[in-house]
Amino acid sequence: MNKNSTIYIAGHKGMVGSAIWRTLTELGYTNLIGASRKEVDLRKQSVVRDFIRKIKPDVIIDAAAKVGGILANNSFPYEFLMENLQIQNNLIDAAHRLGVDKFIFLGSSCIYPKLAPQPLKEEYLLTGPLEPTNEWYAIAKITGVKACEALRNEYDKDFVSLMPTNLYGTHDNFDLNSSHVLPAMIRKFHEAKLNNHAVVILWGSGTPLREFLFVDDMAAAVVFALENKLPDSLYNVGSGIDLTIRELALTIQRIIGHEGDIIWDDTKPDGTPRKLMDVSKMHNLGWKHKVDLETGIQLTYDWFLDHTDIIKEIKL
Repeated sequence: MNKNSTIYIAGHKGMVGSAIWRTLTELGYTNLIGASRKEVDLRKQSVVRDFIRKIKPDVIIDAAAKVGGILANNSFPYEFLMENLQIQNNLIDAAHRLGVDKFIFLGSSCIYPKLAPQPLKEEYLLTGPLEPTNEWYAIAKITGVKACEALRNEYDKDFVSLMPTNLYGTHDNFDLNSSHVLPAMIRKFHEAKLNNHAVVILWGSGTPLREFLFVDDMAAAVVFALENKLPDSLYNVGSGIDLTIRELALTIQRIIGHEGDIIWDDTKPDGTPRKLMDVSKMHNLGWKHKVDLETGIQLTYDWFLDHTDIIKEIKL
């Protein structure tokens, strides 16, 4: 790989894709390609093939996906399954058939069984039932992982899958109807602070354990996979450190400066009891995260404050 290689980043405007774009630009990569959904609808196979044939990329990084939290996954199971299958399968198959040298597929830690031993190792894939609240998204991502593995095994393709833990950071989604837990908490505590430190109601019991990774660290892991030929097809990417949702809430509350009460609505689902990634495979190869959780939350909140004009337009 060299700095002039043609690199297509699918989903380049999203939180992860934009972080990858920003990181590669800072490192001196000069031939990055992105396309909006209006320009290239990744759900349409013929459109994707024509686009890949036209741009002739050396690398495709698949950071495109339909994503959301528990509410969104529960409300739109078909869309989460089908749209993610369409996006990734079209990209993977076009890359294979049109001779793209390298493909980096990004998934999620939700691919692992709900009650798998902790921390989650790559070999735990398909060893038990999934968490029901996001199984539709997980099944799609598992299919992508297996497609990349099959191409490595059958055609000796340099296709690799990176499974991040819960990501957060600048350019995150703060829509309370579709966001993940950390950005949703930032918005809730911020708006409660402005509303005379009003009570904040949070879903679940607060007891589940979660791991979080700042998005710039994820981008660094993608660059690591880009610049090295990794020996296996599947790698976990995370901090290797978890905390309870209650501890996360208290940390965010302190950083934002909210002084009101927190009420935990335990009639709402908790999701998986614990989801900690075993990141030893990536550590052994030389990659490790750099941004600690408090620093990452502060950076994310600073970005949130700088973009309130955009964020406030998103309905509660």
